[in-house]
Amino acid sequence: MSYGGEQSFVLPKPGRALKGVLLALFGIWLAFALGLNWGGVPQETFALFVGSTSAILRGEVWRPFTAPLMHVPSVGGIAFVLLGLYFLTPTLEKEWGGKRLIRFLIVSSVFAYGFQMGFELVLPEALAAKLVPPYWHGALPAVEAVAIAWAMTFRGQTVRLFFVLPVTSRGLILFVVGMSVLYVITLQVPSCGLLAPFGGMLAGWLFGGGTPSPIRRFWLSLKLQRLEQEAKRERTARKSKVKSSGLRVIKGGRDDDDDDRGPDGTLLN
Repeated sequence: MSYGGEQSFVLPKPGRALKGVLLALFGIWLAFALGLNWGGVPQETFALFVGSTSAILRGEVWRPFTAPLMHVPSVGGIAFVLLGLYFLTPTLEKEWGGKRLIRFLIVSSVFAYGFQMGFELVLPEALAAKLVPPYWHGALPAVEAVAIAWAMTFRGQTVRLFFVLPVTSRGLILFVVGMSVLYVITLQVPSCGLLAPFGGMLAGWLFGGGTPSPIRRFWLSLKLQRLEQEAKRERTARKSKVKSSGLRVIKGGRDDDDDDRGPDGTLLN
């Protein structure tokens, strides 16, 4: 990581929240890897927790929440996710705190898969079949969200991805977007689908692009407008009540020409 233009290589130090996320993802992956390969666990058990648009529409509403936790029992997929989170997320956790980080990862993952589901439902069936697999899963959209959030939060800084590649915040955005576009062009469909990564990038900007985030700034702006409108209505209603009551304000004080003496010349009390 570099700060103020000076580059230095330091291994990230995950906080408690990130450690919990990494251990949970690895633990679930390891359990299914052992169970499917050595324990005789049927594939249907794994399929029960992955995402499926048709199954969700039938009422299996837990799938968008469990799909980000599921990874096929191969080393490459889980290693990429764990390393991606390990290198980018510690600084976000330090900046945001553990609670916001956990909320961000959950909301971004569900948002990304919801984004993909929405496009799958509105696109022509033949095109949707090319972009979205029947079953989708994995935390790659969350990694994309983290990358965009990191780049938006730490503008001008540099991170060394995978111990080697120094990437600026702008370069990271270009890299993440460019790779996702190349996957679409070549139709190399990852386990999460081709559209969920773009949903993750959008979530990274909406929910993590600054403090407060763009979505929170928008909500605060709406709240301020509502409060201003309520205050305006209250002032109008108050003026209307005063006008309808027939009461009027009598000017106080006295003019310089006023005399407080009576007819006999004595001062009035």
